[in-house]
Amino acid sequence: MEIWKWVFVGVLWYAGYVSSTGAVELGRSQNTERISGSAGDVLEDDPVGRLKVFVYELPSKYNKKILKKDPRCLTHMFAAEIFMHRFLLSSPVRTLNPDEADWFYTPVYTTCDLTTNGLPLPFKSPRMMRSAIQLISSNWPYWNKTEGADHFFVVPHDFGACFHYQEEKAIERGILPLLQRATLVQTFGQRNHVCLKDGSITIPPYAPPQKMQTHLIPEKTPRSIFVYFRGLFYDVGNDPEGGYYARGARAAVWENFKDNPLFDISTEHPATYYEDMQRAVFCLCPLGWAPWSPRLVEAVIFGCIPVIIADDIVLPFADAIPWEEIGVYVDEEDVPNLDTILTSIPPEVILRKQRLLANPSMKQAMLFPQPAQPGDAFHQVLNGLARKLPHDRSVYLKPGEKILNWTAGPVGDLKPW
Repeated sequence: MEIWKWVFVGVLWYAGYVSSTGAVELGRSQNTERISGSAGDVLEDDPVGRLKVFVYELPSKYNKKILKKDPRCLTHMFAAEIFMHRFLLSSPVRTLNPDEADWFYTPVYTTCDLTTNGLPLPFKSPRMMRSAIQLISSNWPYWNKTEGADHFFVVPHDFGACFHYQEEKAIERGILPLLQRATLVQTFGQRNHVCLKDGSITIPPYAPPQKMQTHLIPEKTPRSIFVYFRGLFYDVGNDPEGGYYARGARAAVWENFKDNPLFDISTEHPATYYEDMQRAVFCLCPLGWAPWSPRLVEAVIFGCIPVIIADDIVLPFADAIPWEEIGVYVDEEDVPNLDTILTSIPPEVILRKQRLLANPSMKQAMLFPQPAQPGDAFHQVLNGLARKLPHDRSVYLKPGEKILNWTAGPVGDLKPW
């Protein structure tokens, strides 16, 4: 360990100069490396001309009126559902003729019901979503032709369309039955989990591009922090006995490394948070109540190698972003060995990860900028939808055929919204 400290001061101090902190300002000169092979091609795909999307015109109570009531929804990490709606309204892939559409989009802001602390309450979301589906199935013929198999919905809750922030309750609920045939665009992703269905598109959580832009530091600032993390290690209010929150992984980080000089970790969230990430080599991205968090986006944007601690996580746009090449996966049970794992990575491997992270295409794919830009997260979602075309014949129902059960699910979900 003592030897590594000197290696860190020498080699990785130099790495700070060659890695990019250009993050959002994609035009800055950077020492980058293009993603090789098909992943790089997929990341740079242009979806325009490859699909047409029809956007349902819903009453404002499902979207705009909710946002007007609480504008905080525009800045929280679930805001992708709002910005995706705005993007599609002016996107060249939008068609006003539903008969020529490949996909149908229903703009429902299911996360824009916030507590005084700004946390989304998902309890009304199932009723709200059911109400919207009832509306489109009654007023247009397209849902009934496929029972939603050519429709997509943005569901950025902690556990997607399971609509609960506690995993145990989310698993018990399962995905809203009326969405079983639809394509779900969601931040939650975990293999072999009831809240992630086959064919879903996993997206990054929303992180404000303009805010990050204002916190950029000089490009050649050395990365003098080895490991960086700010956030909770215990959630005493919701998990007083400990061990359930983050499946104990965050607690293990704190207990093992709170006094380790290579680890800059704390529950305090300083005003220099974004600047500190740009000075760090590794940024911890552990699971919390859900496996994902905005830290993953922030780490990529600021060129800090993400250390992903969330077993079986499905990361955003995994068919386009080579997460194993730009990040470090650590099993939850191996957290006590985190120092050994990270200090054992050869400097040349670290430098390559930093060059890949400096690729503007990589950063752009993680953002929902206003206005939209080529290759951003909006376009990656469209790329994912385009790759599902043409629809298989099984998507279309025979006359009189019904698959979905409109009365399935918890009794409370069946109440009018």
